[in-house]
Amino acid sequence: MNIINIEHIGKIYGGKIVFEDASFGVQQGDKIGIVGINGTGKSTLLKMIAGGEVPDEGQIVRQNGLKIAWMPQNPDFPPGADVRSCAFGIGGGEEWQIESNLLELGITRLDQKIEELSGGQKRRVVLAGTLAGDFDVLLLDEPTNHLDGEMIRWLEEYLRSYRGTVLMVTHDRYFLDRVTTRIMEISHGKIYGYDADYSGFLELKAAREEMEQASERKRRSVLRMELEWAKRGCRARTTKQKARLERLEALKSGKAPVQDQTVELGSAETRMGKKTVELHHVSKSYGDKKILEDFSYIVLRNQRLGIIGPNGCGKSTLLKMIAGLVQPDSGNIEIGETVKIGYFAQEEQHMDDSQRVIDYVKDIAEYITTTDGKISASALLERFLFTPDMQYAPIGKLSGGEKRRLYLLGVLAENANVLLFDEAGNNLDIPTLTILEDYLNSFSGIVIAVSHDRYFLDNVADRIFELDGRGHAVQYEGGYTDYLRAREQRKTERTETDGKHPGSSGKGEGAAGISGGDGQKVSGKDWKKNQPAKLKFTYKEQREFETIDEEIASLEEKLKDFERQLEANSTNSVKLRELMDEQTRIQEALDRKMERWMYLNDLAERIEAQSR
Repeated sequence: MNIINIEHIGKIYGGKIVFEDASFGVQQGDKIGIVGINGTGKSTLLKMIAGGEVPDEGQIVRQNGLKIAWMPQNPDFPPGADVRSCAFGIGGGEEWQIESNLLELGITRLDQKIEELSGGQKRRVVLAGTLAGDFDVLLLDEPTNHLDGEMIRWLEEYLRSYRGTVLMVTHDRYFLDRVTTRIMEISHGKIYGYDADYSGFLELKAAREEMEQASERKRRSVLRMELEWAKRGCRARTTKQKARLERLEALKSGKAPVQDQTVELGSAETRMGKKTVELHHVSKSYGDKKILEDFSYIVLRNQRLGIIGPNGCGKSTLLKMIAGLVQPDSGNIEIGETVKIGYFAQEEQHMDDSQRVIDYVKDIAEYITTTDGKISASALLERFLFTPDMQYAPIGKLSGGEKRRLYLLGVLAENANVLLFDEAGNNLDIPTLTILEDYLNSFSGIVIAVSHDRYFLDNVADRIFELDGRGHAVQYEGGYTDYLRAREQRKTERTETDGKHPGSSGKGEGAAGISGGDGQKVSGKDWKKNQPAKLKFTYKEQREFETIDEEIASLEEKLKDFERQLEANSTNSVKLRELMDEQTRIQEALDRKMERWMYLNDLAERIEAQSR
């Protein structure tokens, strides 16, 4: 039974078509995830369903008496309000439930003034009251932003057991997989529905696009035949011939399916000397709150570190110390002479709304070096889904997500060889995150990422540091899934001895203040060898092992194709040089893949031998 009907809606913002004859039905009990590229209208749709805005055309019909809660990305509060009045005044929920929700979301002082809270804390106050309220439908815009891992897992279970209807915009792909029963995709003004979680949506979307392409190929084939018939000089006298001419006109006016663009950016080769980023006996506190205590670590070249931990434990502070924006209380951080740091901050960055988009990038670099060679700022913007019209528009016309994407583009355009990401997933759409992950996997430099996005960490990180908020850091090998597995194993194996925290600081050279993947203290001499004793694939290596044969076959096929092109262009010296350069690049990529294939297969054989 449909409780909300979106019927043929149209919406235009500033000359841009957001929705065009879009329809969708929401059934009672649906858990719907709304996905789409930033700027396609995801937040606008939630606002229209909530009644805060109306479509230009069509209508949104709601069941009589339906109680709807809307949690926007940037909620407003009355002046002078405190946590209690805001949370309790949202939906008439029971006090014990609201207080329990606030506690789960890390809000403990009910008398604290709202203006004293951070943006993330304010959102959690609204979320706590919304979840406990007496509503039939929850409209949640990026509910996982500013939540740590434990909070996200709590919210997953809460929404899975929630008996009402949920529509949410989120970039968290694991969250979508575990909570949603349907996916609503917004693409080029249309709404597409899929009765599946996120993984199922990817398969169904690929099938839909293939069917659309097959229909388009058929339309073009029939159009060619009809045009040939028309060229032969048909006489439009009979009813049958007139009908055929009308069909020809209909075929000519038919629209080809619009394909989603993807963000594409090849990473640049960056030179880095022997010295990278070194932290020596670093300590940092804010009042009684310890961020780090006697922490030492030397970051290896090309290493990918994921930093996790509860909100307020100091993850962002650690990145800011590496970036030189915050100084440690004691100890020192040494940065190599060849290191160039690119820092993607969590906070919203000030942008001049009157500045043109293209000028924002040109102020950073007129040309950007990538694996494809030097490309202009305009070409780079196009790869990041900024059309020529958008490039010459003022920044103020961009959506919040589009501004975040522009900021990311600016960081990558700096051609840094050490990239620091503080919650890169906040307000970035899934397509942009996917291509960013691919970019970072081919990036020849260091990546250090603070993130609550578990999918992102699984795809990017090869080592996880968990900060506990008491100055300690525990190290785990692999991505987020590997961290969870190792942590659960430690819980079952660990026995309390003297009550000392497993990550308590030490004084070893190069490793003080960290613990190995099994929770044991790492000595200074062995800090580079702190691999788990038992051989196993990391989550990322397992995925790579499963696909590397196909990738090698694809590269080999490309080389064969280039051999054919070289032969066909043997007399064209300019084209020949371009082809030879590209052939060399692909051969180098194949050589690297073959080396990786040998490593993974050797590791697989040793794992198999170990299990026998």
